[in-house]
Amino acid sequence: MRTVAVTKIGSLRDPDEASRGRVGVVDFPDQPLGPEDVRIRVGYAAICGSDPHLAEGFFGTDVPIGLGHELSGIVEALGERAHRNGLRVGQHVAGNFLRFCGTCNPCRDGKQQFCENIRDYNRPGMAESVTWHESQVFPLPEEVSLLKGCLLEPTSVAVRIADKTRVRVGDRVLVCGGGPIGQLSLQVMKMHGATSLTMIEPIADRRAMALRHGACHAIDPLLEDQAALADEITHGRGYDVVIDASGSPHAVRGLLDLAARGGTVVYGAMYPQTFEMPLNLSDYLYLKELTLTGAFISPYAFPRALQVLPHLEVDELLQGVFALEDAVEAFAAHVAGTFPKVVIRCNDVDDSAP
Repeated sequence: MRTVAVTKIGSLRDPDEASRGRVGVVDFPDQPLGPEDVRIRVGYAAICGSDPHLAEGFFGTDVPIGLGHELSGIVEALGERAHRNGLRVGQHVAGNFLRFCGTCNPCRDGKQQFCENIRDYNRPGMAESVTWHESQVFPLPEEVSLLKGCLLEPTSVAVRIADKTRVRVGDRVLVCGGGPIGQLSLQVMKMHGATSLTMIEPIADRRAMALRHGACHAIDPLLEDQAALADEITHGRGYDVVIDASGSPHAVRGLLDLAARGGTVVYGAMYPQTFEMPLNLSDYLYLKELTLTGAFISPYAFPRALQVLPHLEVDELLQGVFALEDAVEAFAAHVAGTFPKVVIRCNDVDDSAP
């Protein structure tokens, strides 16, 4: 089975070719089909911003490391007991790349994001096929194409971020980072009734995209004084909700100053393992009483993400599509920022509703 994988550990952005990480298409064994499993012929698998971190060895260094967790496809086979959710062969589906065990203490305590056994079922999906447990698989609505369906997982991240903000109708909201998670979070915040909705993003095309899809304001942090503009936009009150979707150590440092007293700041991206941000507890947690939190994965969010996905405007995130055999070029385009989102077409599939 052809699978996109990390074949050499190292940064994909390293200018030195000798030490640069590498991605390629390799042969992996077919994944076994258990009695409660679903085999999916993968249609599309999107590159996540976290994938380059895997190349850097964030989750281990034994190569090849299979990639791919944002995917959609067509049900190809069902285990003998994989019928409890009404799944059928030929159905268009997407889903959660993680299987929660349901038996460890965090799962029993309603904290599936800390499941102690999620890595026992790691099955990469940037491949010709993937085999998942039926609990991971969700049928796509008829109005959602397979191409759009590969955004179910990042949409679940935006939903989880919204959960963690505890946003209220009328709250002033700032999103930092105009990549896919930032754009999706911005639209979800708009659905929640956000006001003064602002995007901070250095790339002009991504600022323009945000303005087309719900942002009231867009700030270029490289050329504009973001603190002064934020003060002007919020009339000196600051933002009730601040979301970082950039993952950039340079971007996150000043966000606490943009939050309102009593505001909530969500760090909703993946950060370098060695990055540590100085935090003045007196200023931010004592005097401003900020709530600081993060988001790792998205338990309980997928059913609601599936409800939200048909209403999101995502065509601009789905223009960079590469064939599976062109995975190296696809990752090069991702690293270069050629497209806001890069998608790999893993099979030639019929994208019409089944």
